[in-house]
This record gives sequence, structure tokens and C-alpha cells, in this order.
Amino acid sequence: MSQRSCLSVILAAGEGTRMKSAMPKVLHAIAGLPMVAHVVKAAEAAGATGVALVIGHGADEMRKAVQKFAPKAETFVQEKRLGTAHAVLAAREAVSNGYDDILVMFGDTPLIDAQALAAARQKLAEGAAVAVIGFRPPSPAGYGRLIEKGGHLIAIREEKDCSDDEKKIGFCNAGMMAVAGKHALRLLDQVGNKNAKGEFYLTDIVEIAGAEGLNVVATEASFESALGINNRAELAEAEAIWQARRRREAMLSGVTLIAPETVYFSHDTEIGADTLVEPNVWFGPGVKIASGAKIHAFSHIEGATIASNCDVGPFARLRPGADLRNKAKVGNFCEVKQATIEEGAKVNHLTYIGDARVGAAANIGAGTITCNYDGYSKFFTDIGEGAFVGSNSSLVAPVSIGKGGYIASGSVITESVPDDALAFGRARQKTIPGKGKELRERLASAAAARKKAAE
Repeated sequence: MSQRSCLSVILAAGEGTRMKSAMPKVLHAIAGLPMVAHVVKAAEAAGATGVALVIGHGADEMRKAVQKFAPKAETFVQEKRLGTAHAVLAAREAVSNGYDDILVMFGDTPLIDAQALAAARQKLAEGAAVAVIGFRPPSPAGYGRLIEKGGHLIAIREEKDCSDDEKKIGFCNAGMMAVAGKHALRLLDQVGNKNAKGEFYLTDIVEIAGAEGLNVVATEASFESALGINNRAELAEAEAIWQARRRREAMLSGVTLIAPETVYFSHDTEIGADTLVEPNVWFGPGVKIASGAKIHAFSHIEGATIASNCDVGPFARLRPGADLRNKAKVGNFCEVKQATIEEGAKVNHLTYIGDARVGAAANIGAGTITCNYDGYSKFFTDIGEGAFVGSNSSLVAPVSIGKGGYIASGSVITESVPDDALAFGRARQKTIPGKGKELRERLASAAAARKKAAE
């Protein structure tokens, strides 16, 4: 089958009115990725060499989004919604390009797995003209039934048209199918619209192919894989299923999740073996974690790279561009953005490091901030290897702290500090005996006068 070419036609023209959203339904995200992108990824994993996306509502928005996750996909607009067969034929130009296999999928089934698609393609490789993907829901009510006879699929029967015996069938239509490319257009062009809705139904090609003596079969996907999303409640259910799959995958690959149900991954999270993740951690897009790291509770991480044996959190926020090198530490209530924390450096608590480099083995004291933004532009702070920055220091960028430099606590540093230098950037303390008592009395008297005036 590896030699067979395959086109995936993904139907994504539905308006999704039940989502109650101005955004096209299939652009709503699962694990930070539009649900239609999950479908594209599954198709590609099953060997699809081409993608034809049939769109309708929000066509311009869809095209813009597609460029991000499927830049080589062709888009076709279904101007009028006249049924699923009509939607596939909107991509006639792509379907006619001589592909061996045509996979027909739906953009709102983000949990479909590549194995189910590959199994349908395998049936085509074995000689079937059509392979319909079915599933077994907990209750078949409302689903079209797959009617089989002698190992062949002879019809897809809508529930309202089923006999009493057919209603007992638990094997239902998931909507997706694989069609041999050499038969696809001929079968699709024979689909009529003589039905109550006047629409062209893709399911009709089962009986059309059977009438031609072609082999039509059914394959089976899991119930979860075939779930379609129609509203935000179902979107949340799909998210939960996706997260449960990903957590199990992570744990089986050697990651310790102390409370798995509280950890949330993104579609592209990479996490190495022997990493420990404590409860209530959220991974946004673009996170890469090497082996042996510790991610403590209530940390929020996105767009960050974390090297081996780093220590993060609790209550840490790593924003895009955070780059933690081997054995670096970012502790509680710290935020790091667009900054490199080099090997063995420590940013322990209550600190903001943005647009900066913290050199190897440097120590950043509590309450330190890099003042990187002047309201118009961002500036860089460079902190050298082995430097020590005392607590409650403000480093006003652009500025550099040399190798081994020492910043006294409470300093505001506006000029660069040479290697091994000690810098104070604060006013000299002055103590006036008795002045505190005098100040309290003056303030109390003023407060009393204001109160009396208000009465």
C-alpha cells in the first residue's frame, strides 16, 4: 500500500451554528490546534499525499488558517450546501488527478486516528472499490446502520428507514470512507437527489457501487475516534478524550505525572523520559522538555525549551522564547520571556526575566526584574557567568552585568557593570533620631482635622 497515492478530501463547509460562534466550527481548537488540523494530521499519518479542503462559511478565514497547518492543501468552496456527495464534487479538480485512493473525511472529527484510515485504505489495496468506516456507539439510536451480507456492505440505512431488525444493528456509519480513485468520479456523478431534502448523499455510492458488481466493505474505528463535534459541550468532551490519550502516552514513554487528570498538554508538546510533572501544570504550544526535568505544581509553560535536569516552579510562568539550559532553575512566582537561562543558573523566586541572558551559574535574587520595555521598544539585558544579583534589584535595559559581577540588593542598575565589579545603585541610607515619632504625630493630627471637617 505504501506505493499507492492518496488524496484526502476533508469536508469543512458546515456553518456550525450550534457552536454559537462567529468563527467557523472546524477552527475551534483541541489541544491548541484547530480540529480540522487534527484531521489533516491523521490523514497525512495514514499516507495521504494530497489534501483537498472543501470550505464554505468563513472561506477567507479558513484559507488563512489552513496556511499555518497545511500549507500545501488545496481549498475548494462549496457555494451551496447540497449534501455530502455534492461537497466532495466541489473538489472535482483534485479528485480527477489520478490518485489511487480517495479518503473522504469530515473536519469536525478531530479524534480520528490514522490506523482507522489506513485500515480503510488497505481494503482498497486488496481490491475493494469502497471501504466505509463504521463504529459501535453505546446506543445506535440516530445513526445510520451498516447493512452487511456475506462480508460485503450492501447499504447504509438511515434509522427512519430501518426495519425493526435493522434497528437492532449496533454497527453504525461514521461518515468517513475510502474510495478507489479510478471509480470515484463515476460513482459520485451517479448520486441523485430524489429524497426528502433534495440533497446528494455520499452514502448512496454504496448501493451504486454494489449495483455495478464492485466490492464494497466496512471497516471499524473506535467510538471515540468517530466522534463528531457539533457544540462546545462536545468540544470539551473531545478535549478530555484527547488529553487522556496524550497523558497515557506520556506515562508509557517514561514521564511521571503525579495527578494525570490535572496536567494539560498541547498538540505539539515534547517531553522526555524521567521528567516529573506535578499537579496542575499547563503546557501551551511549542514546549520541548528534555529528560530528567522537574516541573512543579501550578506552572504555566508555552513556547519554551527546557533542557535536561532543569527545575521549574511551583507557580512558574515560562513564556515564548524561554530557553532553560541544563540544570537551570526557575522557581516559584517567576516569569521568564524571550530569555536564556544558562547551565546551572538560578532564578529562584518572585522575579521577572525578559529579553535577557542569564549566564551559567549566575544567581538572581528574589524580586529582581529586567526593565526591558520603555513603552515603545524592547531592550536586552546580559548577565554574565557567575554573576550575583541581589534581591529587589531593577536592571534597566540595555545593560550588561559582567562575569562574576555583584549587584547589591535593592539596586537600580542603569549602567553596565564590568567583570567582577560590585555595583550599588541606590540612595545612601539616612537615619534621623526621633523623626519617626514626629511624623506619626503630624499625620495623626492631619487625619483628625479632616475627620472633624467632614462632620
